[in-house]
Amino acid sequence: MADEEVGGHSEPLHEKCSIGQIILKFIASVLLVGAAYYLFVGTFNSWTPEAEKDSLSLEKQDELNIRPFKKELGVDKPHLKKDSDVEVCDLSVGEWIPNPAGPAYTNETCNFIEPYQNCLMNGRPDTSYLYWKWKPNGCDLPPFDPLKFLNKMRDKSWAFIGDSIFRNHLQSLICLLSKVGEPYETYHDSTYKTRAWYYPSHNFTLHVIWAPYLVHYETIDNHGNASESITNLHLDILDSKWTSEFNKYDYVVLSGGQWFYKSTIMYENNQVIGCHNCPDMNIIELGVGEPYRKALQLSLNFIATSENKPFVILRTWTPDHFENGEWYNGGICNRTEPFKEGEINGDPTDLIMRSIEIEEFEKAKVIGESNGFKMELLDTYHLSLLRPDGHPGPYRTYHPFDGDKDKKVQNDCLHWCLPGPIDTWNEMLMKMVFNGESTGYALS
Repeated sequence: MADEEVGGHSEPLHEKCSIGQIILKFIASVLLVGAAYYLFVGTFNSWTPEAEKDSLSLEKQDELNIRPFKKELGVDKPHLKKDSDVEVCDLSVGEWIPNPAGPAYTNETCNFIEPYQNCLMNGRPDTSYLYWKWKPNGCDLPPFDPLKFLNKMRDKSWAFIGDSIFRNHLQSLICLLSKVGEPYETYHDSTYKTRAWYYPSHNFTLHVIWAPYLVHYETIDNHGNASESITNLHLDILDSKWTSEFNKYDYVVLSGGQWFYKSTIMYENNQVIGCHNCPDMNIIELGVGEPYRKALQLSLNFIATSENKPFVILRTWTPDHFENGEWYNGGICNRTEPFKEGEINGDPTDLIMRSIEIEEFEKAKVIGESNGFKMELLDTYHLSLLRPDGHPGPYRTYHPFDGDKDKKVQNDCLHWCLPGPIDTWNEMLMKMVFNGESTGYALS
């Protein structure tokens, strides 16, 4: 009976389930359409131009990739900066990476290396310092191209104005150019500190002008003891060795330097206003920062208001790497590889001097650009700070330890071996001149 009931209702039951499924499918379809509509409308209503702007802003932030950088005097340094909506690579931020190819020249292929910087000739036993390359963050720094450089410099003249670091810098440039051609010397003063070289193939002249303070000075020698000499420094009079011929230069690179750390008596209007490192003279101690600022202000204002309008480049402060003393009392530099980021912070006074350079440069640049000047900052400080291995050290003289491995010798931990890290300064200089790219940044 039951089977009959089941069997008898089997067909009507089948018809009933089919109608129900159709109804259920219809209801489900309506619900799905409603849900889709709700989602679409909700999404559409949530979209606004501001939402797109926020998205683009995030993409832009990722593109700029503001990287953490070692703080110097409270300044964070990004590797890219905005300039008129054009991203400019900051060549001064990066890292030293291995370079198996080695330097572009050697002490045997370049005849213009002074004995004091000819570390290989002088017997330096390690050579690993030659196999590093500076890699900026976010952009490339191509190798120096001597032919391209000389072709662009046809009928031009350069002046490097400063101390012996600029002689070091200029000799690096001449060595990098030596693959294409060698200049002949057209001038030197009695001390060979101010000199000029000429490339007849391109009518191109290089000058190095000895002006270690940029302003006028006289040095009073104390019985031949360089460590005890006193300098009279006139902070309101520029050094005529560079100002007298400023009008003939197409490119000018200048910087103050370590000479400001020497014992000095400062003058304005021919009156003593103070001194640095003169404890027995009963004169007010001015330190080094403000005198350096005054020298830079006077120099940069002279340049920014000059009738001649060369491409002007201010190179930042050069660090030294003396350890366990200074140059005159046993300081050494015997490291054989670069520092890693964070291993060294730099001398606090050096950082102050560098910050003064940047501040004064930015002020002068505003004046200079309004007068048609092109002014740039060649920021070599930090990348140089990371290279304690690049100095001559004891190998400033020929085979200093011959016959006595334990002999006490004077070290040079300020100048740079050639070839060496200072060659990177000229790679940066070339990229700056050709591409108009800044290698520095402004203090906020």
